[in-house]
Amino acid sequence: MTSSQTRAEVLLLVDQAINQGARIRRIAQAIELSERTLRRWRETAEDQRPAAKRFTPTNALSQEERLAVLTQCNLPENKDKPPGQIVPTLADQGIYLASESTFYRVLKANSQLNHRGRARAPKSKPKPVHTATAPNQVWVWDITYLKTSVAGIYLYLYIIMDLHSRKIVAHETWEAENAEHSKELLRRASLSENIAASSSPVILHGDNGSPLKAGTVIALMQFLGITPSHSRPRVSNDNAFAEAIMRTAKYHPTLPPQGFGCLYDARIWADQFVQYYNDEHLHSALRHVTPNQKHCAQDVQILKNRASLYQEAKAKKPHR
Repeated sequence: MTSSQTRAEVLLLVDQAINQGARIRRIAQAIELSERTLRRWRETAEDQRPAAKRFTPTNALSQEERLAVLTQCNLPENKDKPPGQIVPTLADQGIYLASESTFYRVLKANSQLNHRGRARAPKSKPKPVHTATAPNQVWVWDITYLKTSVAGIYLYLYIIMDLHSRKIVAHETWEAENAEHSKELLRRASLSENIAASSSPVILHGDNGSPLKAGTVIALMQFLGITPSHSRPRVSNDNAFAEAIMRTAKYHPTLPPQGFGCLYDARIWADQFVQYYNDEHLHSALRHVTPNQKHCAQDVQILKNRASLYQEAKAKKPHR
């Protein structure tokens, strides 16, 4: 609700705009109010809504009916049950007090709308938000399957990617998906990027799959100076960068559509893909430089040279 002082200030500004030639319709659109609201404000300075008489709906519960609902919810046999179980149980006994939604409204009005039962109440996990301004600040990782020539048998591609440069810092393909392989990949990434010499811990973000959050994996992260981070349950968008690199891999033209004949073939393909992605792929999110160029801070000079070239071309033929 708008206070009387705010209304007066708005009307004063509206009058000033009208005196300068503005139309009331345009003024109302600019301040996101209707013309009818402005006319009502001129007629009454105070907000009349709090004092308005509101009629009780004909289908509203009486005080006795509300008390009966609360009594049923607080019975020893019902104190741990939600309304979704209480209402059908009463219906089986030939009793109908109110609908399930009405039960919830009565509980809320009496400050009893809380978790019912012995199980731990669900908690909302905050959305993980990580930003990186330099290499080796935030990594993301994920696992995806690769088809083989045998139906129902898959290989598993593990990838760890740097969020700042989009460089794949470690990868491997295995025949199984487990925590031991995740630990092996972590060791390789830590050695290749010399994480031990880093002054601040690296954040490694992944989903909630057991190979990425097993106890032995978390213990190894702590030993290596890596801070674990995980997506919210059943929310794949929280690991969007890892999902994107996996999509790029699985839709790459060199991926054999009939699947791989053996683990060796899959590893050869993965090595070639990673070499292409890091050293040749002009990443659109990096202003079309390669991940390795971004990782090594070569992109600054490359983008500067491009800008100079474009300016020279524009100066030669400005009419274009």
